[in-house]
Order: sequence, then C-alpha cells, then structure tokens
Amino acid sequence: MNIRNKATSIRLADFTSAPMRAFHMAWIAFFLCFFSWFGVAPLMPVIRDELHLTKAQTGSSIIASVALAIFGRLLMGWLCDRIGPRKTHAWLLILGAVPVMGIGLAHDYTSFLMFRLTIGIIGSSFVVTQYHTSVMFAPNVVGAANATAAGWGNLGGGVTQMVMPLLFTAFLSLGANAWLGWRMAMFIPGLAMMLFGVAYYLLTQDAPDGNFSDLRAKGDLSLSSRGGGFWEAARDRRVWALFVIYGCCFGMELTIDNIAALYFADYFHLALTAAGFVAASFGMMNIFARALGGIVSDRCYSRWGLRGRVILLGCTICGEGLGLMLFSRMRLLPLAIASMMLAGLFVKMSNGATYSVVPFVNKRALGAVAGIVGAGGNVGAVLVAFLFKSSSLTWPQALLYVGVFVTVVSTLVVLVRFSETDERSAREEIDARMAAQLITASVAAGD
Repeated sequence: MNIRNKATSIRLADFTSAPMRAFHMAWIAFFLCFFSWFGVAPLMPVIRDELHLTKAQTGSSIIASVALAIFGRLLMGWLCDRIGPRKTHAWLLILGAVPVMGIGLAHDYTSFLMFRLTIGIIGSSFVVTQYHTSVMFAPNVVGAANATAAGWGNLGGGVTQMVMPLLFTAFLSLGANAWLGWRMAMFIPGLAMMLFGVAYYLLTQDAPDGNFSDLRAKGDLSLSSRGGGFWEAARDRRVWALFVIYGCCFGMELTIDNIAALYFADYFHLALTAAGFVAASFGMMNIFARALGGIVSDRCYSRWGLRGRVILLGCTICGEGLGLMLFSRMRLLPLAIASMMLAGLFVKMSNGATYSVVPFVNKRALGAVAGIVGAGGNVGAVLVAFLFKSSSLTWPQALLYVGVFVTVVSTLVVLVRFSETDERSAREEIDARMAAQLITASVAAGD
C-alpha cells in the first residue's frame, strides 16, 4: 500500500489535520469499545450470584467474551483494506452497540452467554484503530502513534472497572434493585458507542489525502490494497510468530481484565467496589505503558533499525513472563497489587512493541497482517481462559503456568527478521516525507 503525505510527528493538541483527527477519533472509538467489551467484568460478582453461575459457567462466559473477536479481527483487517477504516469503524461501533445494550435482556446462563459472545465482536475495534494510525503516520513515529492510540483505547478496560460498579451503585440509589441495576448500567456505554459511530463516519477520512474510494477513483491508490493479500500474509512465518507473541501479551491483558475483580474478591476478600478499583489499576496503566512500548521501539529503530524493534519486543515479552510468575506467588494484598502492576507494565509495553513491528512486515497486505496478529491476542485469551475454567487448577497455579509459557515464547522473536531492502525502504520513506515537509515549509516562508 502506497500512502502519501503521512505525518512525521504526533501533535496531540492538533484536532484539525487528517492524521491527528483520525488519531484522536480512533483511540476514543477503541476506548468506548473496550469499556463496553469489559463492562460486565467488574459486575460479575453480582451477575454470578443473580444467575447462579458455577465456576465452569463463569469460565465459559469469559471464553465467550473474547472468542468472537478472533474472527472479527480477521474480518476487520480485510474490510479496512477493502472499504477503508472510516466506514469499517463507524459500522462496527453502531452495530456493536446493539448487543451491549441488549445484554440487559439476559435472564439465565444461556442467554447471558450468547450476549457476552456477541459483544466480543467489538474487540476487533483494535485492528481498525491500528490500521487507521498505520496509514496516517510515517515510519519514524508509527510505533508511538500505534501504541499510544491502542494504549489510550485499552484504558477503557481500566476505567470500566471503576465506572461500572459506580453506575450500578448509582442506579441502586435511585431505587433499582440488583436485577435491574446492572442491566441499566450496561445500556449507557452501548448508547455512547452508537452516537460515536455516527461521529466517526462524519469527522474522519481513510488516509491523509482522502478516502480510499476517492483515491482509487483517481488512480492514487493501487488495487493491491483492495484486500487480496491475506494469503500472502498468511504464508509469512513472521506473521505467525507475531500471532503467538501477541497471544501471550494482549491475550493476558484480556484475561486479567476479565478475572482481576473476581480474583481479588475471591482470594483477598475485597468488596465489589474495592475489587473493581484494584482491577482498574491494571487497565489504567495503559495511559502510559503501551505508549511507552511504542516510544521506546521508535528510539530503538532510530539507533538499530527494524532489528532494534524486534529485540525490544523479545525483552518485554520475557519480562512479562517473569512478572506473571511473581504475581502468581503473592499472598499479601499490597505485594499482589505491586506484582500485578509490574507484570502489567511488561504486558502493555509488549503490546505496543508488537504493533510497532506490524506495519513493516508487509505493506501490501497491512490489513491482513494487522488482523491475523490481532486475532492472536484473542486466541491467546481463549486458550488461557481454559486454564482458569479448570476445576483441577487454582487461579494462582494457572497464572504460574502461563508465566512460564510466556517466558519460553519470547524466544520466537528470532523468527521475525527484516531484509536490507525492508530497512532501506523504511528509511527512504522517512527521508522522502521529511524532504517534502522542508519544501513545504520553505514555500510557506517565501524562500
């Protein structure tokens, strides 16, 4: 994909240029999706008692919540290549809002499971967010742009842990009972998603120079970006190495977002609101931690090229595995929170570092690569959830086993290699864009 006029800097106060407007709209859209996706998680102690869910049923609902996003992420990557991220994201928000609001109709385990499964589709918002920022920003800052947009979007998983119990409590204070309170609370994020979907369609464009349909009509965008590169991406071993790695980092983020409130309620006997706030501390780290992974990756790229990005990814994923093992051994509340935060730092930096590598794997099939790797995150979450569902394992034991596995997986970065042609292409893109900016600045100054 040959996109011109990408931004070479991130100006957070800029809401007018196409790249920065897309940046802000993309992370807010993902924030709302992530908030709604995990809105049920902090309310699970209440829902579990009301619907009389067993441990196995609770585990199945956790699996369901992330399963559909596996296929959704593959679909969103293809749609982004085909119709552009603007329409893809707008329709995902609008249609995804329906099951978020509709979960209030659940009256037993089966209906609750079906709604939670359907809600999982909005987790594919991540792929659209990464795609949109990837086509808007040049190689020198794309790591930071991708990681910051995704990190601030992931922040929704932390904020929801605090806000949803407060919304639930607010409805109780207005006279609603527990049966009605959690259902009314879930209606709020669904409505916000639907309204923002309309705004996304009206206020963004696909690329710096316009929408894909217009660029193709003018011959400024090659037909190769219409979505035919899926099998090309699927034949690349680097894509599958990143698939597994992302399953270990983002998969664990999804898992901890799902179990944290229950974990601290069951093992440390915290009340609903207190457990929600402790769980929120993990998600709230996204305000800086995922962005930090992207920023450091850009610095490594400046010094060591694409190889530097890959080395950083190997280090952060290894740190995550060690952090999870430490967290699994903690039995005192302060130490458990501290070790969870340490593991969370590496989890989120690994997320950012992964998608700092993705835009360089195959530019002709960016959507396919982003979708496959993104799906890996949900595959990882599904597989890990089976450990937490098992009646023969305690949750601390499951965390220990996952930590060991993640540490071993960190060695897969040796499969992610880039040729001299890849390195040169990335450098040439930066040089060309910087030269164009200098010419524009000179003209504007009257030189």
